[in-house]
Amino acid sequence: MTLTADELYRRGRAQLNAGRNAAARRELLRARSRTEDPNLRARIAGSIAAITIRQGDRASAEAICLEALRLPGLSVATAAMLYGQLGLVALERGDLARAMVLLDRGIAGIGDEVEHRGPMLLNRSVAHMQAGRLGPAITDLDRAVPDYAATGDDISRAMAVHNRGYAALLAGELVLALEKMGEAHAVLSAASAVNAAICDRDRAEVLRDAGLTRDAERTLERVIRVFGAHRMRQARAEAEFHLARSLLSHDPERAAAISAAAARRFHAVGSSSWAVRAEAVRLRALLTVEADGRPTGLRAPGEEEVDRVEAALHRHRLRTEAASLRLTRQRHHAQADVEISGSRARIRVPPGAPLQVRLLGQEVRAARAAAVGDDGAARRIAAAGLDELATWQASFGSLDLTTALVMHGAGLLYAGLGAAVRSRRPAVVFEWSERARQLSQQTVPLRPPPDPEWAADLAELRMLRSETVSGDWLAHPRAAELSERVRQREWSSIGRAGGRERVSLDELRTALDNDTAFVAYAYQRDGLVAVAVTADDARVVEIPRWPQTRQAMAGLRADLDVAATVRGGSMGGIVRRALDERLAVLSETLLAPVLPIIGDRRLALAAAAILNGVPWGMLPGMRGRVFTLTDSATQWLRARGEVPFRGAGFAVGPRVARGAEEVARAAAAWTGTRVLSPQEATVGAAMELSARVSVLHIAAHGRHADGNPMFSGLELGDGTLFGYDIDRMTRVPETVLLSACEVGRSSVRWGWEAIGMTRIWLHAGTHAVIATPVIVADDDACELLGAVHAGLAAGLAPAHALARATEQTGVLSPFQTHGNGF
Repeated sequence: MTLTADELYRRGRAQLNAGRNAAARRELLRARSRTEDPNLRARIAGSIAAITIRQGDRASAEAICLEALRLPGLSVATAAMLYGQLGLVALERGDLARAMVLLDRGIAGIGDEVEHRGPMLLNRSVAHMQAGRLGPAITDLDRAVPDYAATGDDISRAMAVHNRGYAALLAGELVLALEKMGEAHAVLSAASAVNAAICDRDRAEVLRDAGLTRDAERTLERVIRVFGAHRMRQARAEAEFHLARSLLSHDPERAAAISAAAARRFHAVGSSSWAVRAEAVRLRALLTVEADGRPTGLRAPGEEEVDRVEAALHRHRLRTEAASLRLTRQRHHAQADVEISGSRARIRVPPGAPLQVRLLGQEVRAARAAAVGDDGAARRIAAAGLDELATWQASFGSLDLTTALVMHGAGLLYAGLGAAVRSRRPAVVFEWSERARQLSQQTVPLRPPPDPEWAADLAELRMLRSETVSGDWLAHPRAAELSERVRQREWSSIGRAGGRERVSLDELRTALDNDTAFVAYAYQRDGLVAVAVTADDARVVEIPRWPQTRQAMAGLRADLDVAATVRGGSMGGIVRRALDERLAVLSETLLAPVLPIIGDRRLALAAAAILNGVPWGMLPGMRGRVFTLTDSATQWLRARGEVPFRGAGFAVGPRVARGAEEVARAAAAWTGTRVLSPQEATVGAAMELSARVSVLHIAAHGRHADGNPMFSGLELGDGTLFGYDIDRMTRVPETVLLSACEVGRSSVRWGWEAIGMTRIWLHAGTHAVIATPVIVADDDACELLGAVHAGLAAGLAPAHALARATEQTGVLSPFQTHGNGF
């Protein structure tokens, strides 16, 4: 059967909407060869132009449309369709003013042809978004969705929903953004690799703005490969641009290289506005590298070059990006103590600028205040910016999201803490230590409502995890899809969370008895400082040997793991001596400076996230001392309170050597305990047990997922108990003992906060967690934890029980108490 030109045109349009460019071109060329009707030929030309635009050849696309407009006898609607395509060409070039004129003309003339009106509304919404007009953009998107629904074009309708999510991203509504993009993702990803890549590129922007840069960059690298394979030069360059923007926050050298490559690609396809945006990112990266002071071989940009790019951004009406470049230069000048004057000196933040730009403006003001020696003003300015960030952050209840958002405040935290340390006043340094910790710890847990689909996704992820023998199991395509869906549900199902008011140094000192001390370590870019506090004293303490500390920490985890597995013979002695040397250095550099103040008191210790993994109880200066690791003084003091005892429960995971013996010895200290065998210890049974007991002991293999710590977990009978599962528990025990390697580890995000299984339990409401960041010999765990339970059953607080068990058994281990250990 021979298809008509109109039928072939319809087939070509369907392939075009599905993102299958090559197939669409074939059908449209066949359609053109079978008709002489000027209106149909013009519409075919407009569709071929759309493919040509996607492949980055705007000049050819424009020529195709202009030639079609010269055909005689075109209807108003056909001409409007071509004006719409010309508007898209202008939009791709970054000429927003011309794009708006052409798209307005196209929409006005297309009438009720919803098949073509929908795309024009969608493209005009993009123009509005790029110009910062979110209200009109949302209006156009809301009109486009029913147009696509009327034609049965599910793919384009999904794209409109996806773009509604992008508008939410620009408005700072990250949860709504991920929700809308997630709603559209299934349809778009099933349509074609290209549509899936477009969707993933924008979702990566949400992850980047949420501070989850590693996930964003991994996604963008995959997207770049897809666009490259389909010869979509503009789309590839846009993905490179967004990758460079993400890298700017933590790897400015690589950001400079990738943004330079993107700029060259934009120039090659004639996209001047995108090229200047990429140039701006490159200059910001170079200024950041220069400010870091590390030798890189990269040349700092000159004033004239920065002026030229800033002026070009203004010509393209990219005021926010012009402000970001100008403020980055001003911050660099202030930090380098460079004198500037005139227009270069004025701090201007455009009205309605995103939070990130407003915070950058505060960084400049704080840096200038510090440069003239006004540290009080620097602290006030930094605090004002962080309070604005905290207000936005408090609108989210998700632990995963709130810890990642710290990225946006890192510069102000360093500025404020640096100014506080220079004051040498304990109350001021303590305040800023607590402020830094609170930014990632202020959310009070809110239980999400039951969600069967969420539970089903986690169950499938458990199965995928158990089937993966080695490597990054979350990199599996299905696991990646499910994990992203779980994250989206967690973000959107937990509403606005409350916060905790920070405690002052005076409140802390009032709460301390004569037998208790508190030490907080705070990290600056060039080292550490500590605040040591007792009931009658508080001092700022320099930690002068930071390079030696870092060197001792470099191989610490490996030495601890090997020492736990190689216990005898000459090799065991060598390993032990190497470990002892590291521990001695850490004790001397970290503890010796504060010991004259804290004496032999028990200790609540708030360690900086950069000290994550230090086995404090194994340091010579801590031997025999009762201590607990706490997120902050605020968390430690607010966590207190007696609750009725509900008994003890135990669970043993599969393939745990001596796990049954360990649990049997521990359970013997209690009466009326519930013990789940490896066959009984399913995820559901463990969660049910957790809600019924005050003390929970799990002996299982543990894994810390560094890239996505909420997927850290404990291997039980039917799969892994994830961090997300803990957040779903209706009630948690007051004390949790995790006899599992690695689950005491945490992932450090942006240098200020750590997140891992211990933090997840504490966030869920557990008072104290006893866990280890590294491997522990089975014999040691069995003997030590049995003695810990004897202490707990006798009424000792967790930290006291662990200290007494260590003394009684002689087992020196990396087990340590987290949270309110006493």
